[in-house]
Amino acid sequence: MIFTQYYLDCLSQASYLVADEGTGQAVVVDPRRDVAEYVADAAARGLTIVGVVNTHFHADFVSGHLELARETGAWIGYGEAAQADFDIRHLTDGERISLGDVTLEIMATPGHTPESISVLVYEHADDEVAYGVLTGDALFIGDVGRPDLLASIGVTADELGRMLYDSIQHRLMGLDDAVRVFPAHGAGSACGKNLSTEKQSTIGEQRRLNYACQPMTEAEFLAVVTAGQPSAPEYFVYNAVLNRQERGVRELGASVPALSADEVDAALASGAVVHDARDPQEFAAAHLTGSVNVPVDGRMAETVGMVFAPEQRIVVVAPEGAEQEVATRFSRIGYDHVVGHVADVEGYFLAHADHVARASRLTVTEVAEAAERPDVQLVDIRNAGEVEAGMVPGARHIPLAELARRSGELDADRPVVVYCAGGWRSSVGTSLLRAKGFGDVSDLLGGYAAWDQAHAPA
Repeated sequence: MIFTQYYLDCLSQASYLVADEGTGQAVVVDPRRDVAEYVADAAARGLTIVGVVNTHFHADFVSGHLELARETGAWIGYGEAAQADFDIRHLTDGERISLGDVTLEIMATPGHTPESISVLVYEHADDEVAYGVLTGDALFIGDVGRPDLLASIGVTADELGRMLYDSIQHRLMGLDDAVRVFPAHGAGSACGKNLSTEKQSTIGEQRRLNYACQPMTEAEFLAVVTAGQPSAPEYFVYNAVLNRQERGVRELGASVPALSADEVDAALASGAVVHDARDPQEFAAAHLTGSVNVPVDGRMAETVGMVFAPEQRIVVVAPEGAEQEVATRFSRIGYDHVVGHVADVEGYFLAHADHVARASRLTVTEVAEAAERPDVQLVDIRNAGEVEAGMVPGARHIPLAELARRSGELDADRPVVVYCAGGWRSSVGTSLLRAKGFGDVSDLLGGYAAWDQAHAPA
């Protein structure tokens, strides 16, 4: 058997290739949209990708099922409850898919979405215990999929939660302790609140260590699973709908052009906006007025989905050599309107000095002094679970995922100080507010961690 896990840190997203070495038949599970790596790996090993399985309609990224089907002719499989605008193979509970001796078995595990499935992988068709189970967004390592995302029109969070209770407590926990667990996401994903950094586990380990896998009533399960969930990024509904549609297909090796100064000027004049993917310190030192800073070195794809709209045309300012990676990350969430990247960033800044600004970043001492002023608005943009450990006195809580739509709760004519955990998200948040017309915006260097350390008891 060939079993390969592919992991994207920027989305905390895992996909899988499972193949039978004897027959060369392979299936890819939960593929990302840029599918060249799967295609190349299959070719290098003499494999034929015959099928693509999505464990559910993903909300946090655009799946590469259409791209893989075009490149390989593979069928596209979803759970029996799935309805899509393109041809799909409905996979029923208990159905077995033979790749040769290697066999896949479908297990209906609804709850995160109604059509959610898990895929049992048997190294040999007659094995009594599966090698592993690909759990999608039903069971994570240390957590379970949240039932409250607005990815399933017409189904309430309570109904999904009850489905999830049965899927976790009875179906998945009914598997043998030795079965390996391979989820679709890891730590950092907004699809859960307590995901581990580990990439695999076992049913036995989850039975012992996962809070949601402990014996409990349905009511207890619903209460503990839904409490403290992070705010869902705005683009989640867009992606959940897009993954059901016959959308545009991304070309293998797709790239965006380098833009001359004149081309940048023309794009901006026609309404394009600037995404600056450089480090927050570089951005603070000099950036184009109105640009939004989402650095490429972190959770860029998920974060741009919080601060940009899918239809916006984007001009990229990126670290040298990272321009195409930035564009690829946009495409992974279905944002297909990247016009291009500024070819000569330094030269463009020098030639447009009247459109270049600096960002205000304050120390803990400076923030403490600012917080004493009645006109200063202090904003904590961390997630709900993070603020439980404490906040800067006087701060109001607006998670970054909600800042774009809730910025109207702040007075654009009064000073604003924004902080997160360490300073990455606050650079995103302050740049977003400036782009929305806020005149006096600063963030806290080092974030709440720096504040907490400075105010810790001696």
